[in-house]
Amino acid sequence: MKKIIFLFTFTFISLFATELQVTGTVVSDNQKMIGARYMGYVKEIHFNIGDEVKREDIIFTMESAEFDIMQNQADLALEQAELMVEMYRTRLDSIRHEQKKLTRRKLKGGSEWKDLESMAENVQAGLAATRSTIKNATEKVKQMASMMNYLEIKAPNAGIIVQKQIRVGDLIVPGMLAFVLVDLNHLEVEAQISEGDLLKVHKGKAVKVDIPSMKFRTMGMVKSVVPSANPMTHTFTIRVAFDKKGKDIFPGMYVNLSIPN
Repeated sequence: MKKIIFLFTFTFISLFATELQVTGTVVSDNQKMIGARYMGYVKEIHFNIGDEVKREDIIFTMESAEFDIMQNQADLALEQAELMVEMYRTRLDSIRHEQKKLTRRKLKGGSEWKDLESMAENVQAGLAATRSTIKNATEKVKQMASMMNYLEIKAPNAGIIVQKQIRVGDLIVPGMLAFVLVDLNHLEVEAQISEGDLLKVHKGKAVKVDIPSMKFRTMGMVKSVVPSANPMTHTFTIRVAFDKKGKDIFPGMYVNLSIPN
């Protein structure tokens, strides 16, 4: 009799337990860790935690005495090279003018003419060298302008600031985390399933997504099953893609997933 009751109960549960219930959390598929490329002090901070930013918005700016010195040196080198070019041009014009005088006096080819020709060659060589210096100095100025742009840290994409690690006046170094930016337009659900339920879940499978706090329900799709089990709990991570349909849904929200068996 007990065996009959057990079999009946097992059959009843098997018929009606058609969905695997899993809890998960809303996460962003596009989360950016924002830092700086160069060392310097934080000059201004334009956004705080919870603020929405657009792509190319300046999140914070830095100041660096080292960059200022390098930029001033590059500008000065270019200015000096331009002055040298102007000096060589003036000198060359003066030599040509003296040669014209000798030509009118029919003294072309004499010793004075040869001296002027030698001087003209030296001036032209100096002019060519200085023009090359101007080219290098111009490239250096452009390089410094590009490097100065890195002192303005911009948002790589639109999103919301969820973490802020710096204050005005802080010294920031390359690799140091300053802000965390989350893209709210690319949300997913991350959940854990047991090893025993792994056969019931596969990529592309439709699942029900329920966010109780927002009274939001929709259908999602298993985007990936991470093939790496947690050795302590023997669970696997799954990612479910869904459309938030314009609702105010944020990372961290609690989610119920219903996965058909």
